[in-house]
Amino acid sequence: MKRDQILETRQALVSQLPVTGEILRGSLVERTVRHTRGCATCAGGDGHPLSVLTISYPGGRTRQFSLRRAQVCEVRRWLGNYHRLKEALEAICELNHALLRPDGAAPRRGRSKGD
Repeated sequence: MKRDQILETRQALVSQLPVTGEILRGSLVERTVRHTRGCATCAGGDGHPLSVLTISYPGGRTRQFSLRRAQVCEVRRWLGNYHRLKEALEAICELNHALLRPDGAAPRRGRSKGD
C-alpha cells in the first residue's frame, strides 16, 4: 500500500471510531444462583438466572458486578463499543507501522535461523 493510501485508510478509520463515554471493559457472564434452603424455585432445581459483569485487573484481581435485567442490554452495547474501539485502534497501529517502514519495504515475517 502506498503512503497516500495508508494515510487515507487511517483517516477513514479515525473518523469511524466510536468516541463515546459509553464504553466498558470486561466480560458479561450468565450464572445461575441456587439457595441452599427455603426457596421453592431452588428446591425444584431451577435456580435464579443472574447476569454478572466480570473485570480482571493486573495481579490477578477481579471484580464482579451483579446486574439487573434492565442493565444487561446497556452493558452489552458498552462492551461492544469497547471491542469496536480496540479493533479500530489495532488497525490504526498496523497502518502506522506501515508508515514507519521505508517505501517499498515488505513487512518482516519473523527472524530466520541465521539471525
